Amino acid sequence: MIIVVDFGSQYTQLIARRVRECKVYSEIISCRADMGVLVGEHIEGIILSGGPGSVYELNTAAYRSVFTRQVPVLGICYGMQLAAQIFGGRVKRSKTQEYGLAHLTHRKSPLFAGIPRRMRVWMSHGDIVAKIPHNARIIGETGTTRIAAFQIGNFYGLQFHPEVRHTEHGIQIIDNFISKICRAKKNWTMRRFVENEVERIRQTVGQDKAICAISGGVDSTVAATLAARALGKRLIGVFVDNGVLRMNEQEEVKESLGRIINLRVVNARRRFLNRLANVRNAEKKRKIIGHEFIKIFEIEARRASNVRFLVQGTLYPDVIESGRGIGPADVIKTHHNVGGLPENMKLKIIEPLRMLFKDEVRAIARHLKLPAQYIERKPFPGPGLAVRIVGTVNLRRLEMLRHADRILLEEARKLKGYPEIWQIFAVLLPLGSVGVMGDKRTFDAVCAIRAVHSDDGMTADWVRLPHDFLDCVARRIVNEVKGINRVVFDITSKPPATIEWE
Repeated sequence: MIIVVDFGSQYTQLIARRVRECKVYSEIISCRADMGVLVGEHIEGIILSGGPGSVYELNTAAYRSVFTRQVPVLGICYGMQLAAQIFGGRVKRSKTQEYGLAHLTHRKSPLFAGIPRRMRVWMSHGDIVAKIPHNARIIGETGTTRIAAFQIGNFYGLQFHPEVRHTEHGIQIIDNFISKICRAKKNWTMRRFVENEVERIRQTVGQDKAICAISGGVDSTVAATLAARALGKRLIGVFVDNGVLRMNEQEEVKESLGRIINLRVVNARRRFLNRLANVRNAEKKRKIIGHEFIKIFEIEARRASNVRFLVQGTLYPDVIESGRGIGPADVIKTHHNVGGLPENMKLKIIEPLRMLFKDEVRAIARHLKLPAQYIERKPFPGPGLAVRIVGTVNLRRLEMLRHADRILLEEARKLKGYPEIWQIFAVLLPLGSVGVMGDKRTFDAVCAIRAVHSDDGMTADWVRLPHDFLDCVARRIVNEVKGINRVVFDITSKPPATIEWE
């Protein structure tokens, strides 16, 4: 396997995921773990992640042993700076922070085998390696970063992030490290993942029962399918109508998933909306929704005997952004099914997809031969429209957003490139906008349209939607949705923005 040491980067799991894309098994350990675990014939390489800290503020003694192993090491961003510091180089604060695209020129190295000498890379750093260690050599530079990559012995350091899609040939760089430098065996598949997870669920639950949180999306459907393979009739699916769903969603889920698993539908609209009344803070909304979901699942668990476990379709982007990853990551936003969970839960959580990204889950769905409607469904947040209404959530604003979202999706499905769009949705803003309709002054709400391309949800770029499409959607929303008089289009990538507004 390849071991990834997590120093708190938002992209750590993405590194491990890219390794698995190269059909090599990978595991993540925390930088706070005993580095003595990096011993064994099964470890063929080590990758050090990026991180939000500065290496010159760190006691590096604990990490010296990483570089004494007889296996190659790849340091990315912070990981490169850590190696430079340990080997006797110098790291300092850069005069100009570098975030976004840069152009790398590299020199001959097995790490860059088969890659054009000049390429686009994704930078995200405030510190730089100012001086390389003795006997090291620079193997890459950009217009603003003289030491963008260096090599010393069997250590290779990159200041940029090869794991993100914005870096050209990034996956080939990782594959070169794995296959040409580490010479790791490529024998990791989704079939093996499914077999392992089904057995793990079976062993964990034993003779008890479990309930599975159902949303109708691909994540919960795949999690439910894996759990059903392990538990059979001892799995109970629970779909909660929390009042912040899209138009007709309860009916659609009941119709489609009711045939696949034992499904209970709980109407809790009034309960959720009462708790969300007058709540404007996005983090508070997410935590309220997470707590209420668990309370309902616990009630449903008591209705059936011997239910001790809750299966969720949590993905790793949820975990990372909630600051609940393996290393010391920052909280970007609390996801209702991660940081929104109460501390005194009576049910034990099983998350078979916790270490996966959305496109990996879709690959598993195809392996499981699930219907295309689940595989191709666009991601929808667990807190639903509550986090697509910026500010106060109430019935009137929900109805406005539901109608606007329905119009947007109706028109979007006509687009030739619709299947390639990762997410497309409407957001209701807490703004009043002056307008004129029928020769009368209006002061109504503003609706934003958001559409992004992504592979995994960790990075995203906005979709260049056709102007005639935007014109049609804007006219329909303003004409058909009472209370909205202005439509705007969000053209921000992730980073710096997240995909959802809240």
